[in-house]
Amino acid sequence: MIQATNISLSFGGRTLYKDVNLKFVKGNCYGIIGANGAGKSTFLKILTGEIEPNTGEISITTGERMSVLAQNQNAYDSETVIDTVLLGHKRLMEVQKEKDALYMKPDFSEEDGIKAGELETEFAELGGWEAEAEAKSLLQNLGVKEELYYTLMAELDPKLKVKVLLAQALFGNPDILVLDEPTNNLDFKTVRWLENFLLGFENTVIIVSHNRHFLNKVCTHICDVDYGQINMFIGNYDFWYESSQLLLRQQKDQNKKAEQRAKELKDFIARFAANASKSKQATSRKKELERLTIEDLKPSSRKYPYINFDFAQEAGKEIVKVEDLSKAGMFKNLSFNIEKGQKVAFFAKNNQILTTLFNILTGKEEADSGEIRIGKTINLSYLPQKYDEYFDNVSLSLVDWLRQFSKDQNETYIRSWLGRMLFTGEENIKEAKVLSGGEKVRCMLAKIMLEGANCLILDEPTNHLDLESITALNKGMQNYKGTLLFSTHDQEIIETVADRIIEIVDENKFIDFTGTYEEYIEKYSK
Repeated sequence: MIQATNISLSFGGRTLYKDVNLKFVKGNCYGIIGANGAGKSTFLKILTGEIEPNTGEISITTGERMSVLAQNQNAYDSETVIDTVLLGHKRLMEVQKEKDALYMKPDFSEEDGIKAGELETEFAELGGWEAEAEAKSLLQNLGVKEELYYTLMAELDPKLKVKVLLAQALFGNPDILVLDEPTNNLDFKTVRWLENFLLGFENTVIIVSHNRHFLNKVCTHICDVDYGQINMFIGNYDFWYESSQLLLRQQKDQNKKAEQRAKELKDFIARFAANASKSKQATSRKKELERLTIEDLKPSSRKYPYINFDFAQEAGKEIVKVEDLSKAGMFKNLSFNIEKGQKVAFFAKNNQILTTLFNILTGKEEADSGEIRIGKTINLSYLPQKYDEYFDNVSLSLVDWLRQFSKDQNETYIRSWLGRMLFTGEENIKEAKVLSGGEKVRCMLAKIMLEGANCLILDEPTNHLDLESITALNKGMQNYKGTLLFSTHDQEIIETVADRIIEIVDENKFIDFTGTYEEYIEKYSK
């Protein structure tokens, strides 16, 4: 068990949290969520002792070992891959070194023999004889090839380094596991393996992640950094979000009778409790949800952008047809026909392949050969993965920047669209070139909504967005009635939006599957 008692922290006169009291116990997985800058990762650093709070203390049950996903990718550059994983259990490695040093002594004494026997016992109790096999199994499951096990970390690609460091954190069955964005740079197959690993993990897990699907799968509790506090709620991310939104809607409708409001909340809790029954963790959560009272719920203070894609002109039957499209080193003789209203997720091992394909479809690049036919009634709107050209060296205010893409030039009208994307007051007059990555994406989404196209192409639209914006984008994509082509690493979006999958497996092979992502995985992951 790990406990935070009266934790307070302020930076530069700003209070991140005050008098936080939380207890994290064995058998539960806790997701830490909050707006950008709320202090999620900072709280993890307090838990792990990397940062000292202004007040309060962190206590850990005596004898329990904490394991943390390392963020410094270069910290183990002088170590081999396998040794880096083993170093996740520092005491085990210390015992190993002490043993080796004793056995190499030329004047090995009786006292040394007694000490060696004690170390051998501890080594066995810590799982030392199975350690290397466990480390190799973790690396294999995370997609690190066997021929790299004795390679120096300094020689690895950064994406592989992340996987090795994740294996290090998982190694040795730690009592407390702390993970900051563990799914970054992991493919869907590896994320699924990690989900299953954590679902079977019987100790304490504390996670910060922007991956909603991951949070929904593994979390038994959500810790929301809000109101200068960290409030703990039973359930996964969806339960926290939906309950918070229900309470907000009820607050706006003050005329609703208290009895009716209470019934809605009770029905909502019961519905989620009934769904939480697929795993041991979920069964435990179900029991807690059944005991949950209305007073335990609290609406969030965070704001969500309003994302609603609509189109001005109905599309005809012909949408997009691609025949024998080729681009050297990427794809050869690629053919597909997009039908009206389809929502197609595109996959490729290298995302640059998809960016190139989308650029070709929208006329930004040329193919080596092949033909593209866009229906006469089709209006395309494109969110590229790289959009700096829209903002670099642009001295326009946000109002004037967005005005470029609007038929209605009225400033009040333009400001209303910016307001939907959470740009209010003086934010509307700052220059477009100084925006952060997330702000630029929200501006691009406002641009796309204003254009009213009946066919959208979105290339990794969740990049740089916070959880609130991703959730709003997900709903916007679900509700869109036009045709949608997209790529994303957000599994929740793929599962809830896509009704067709096109995967470019390699230059000479592609898969075109009509159906949901779950059906696609069922058919092609075997």
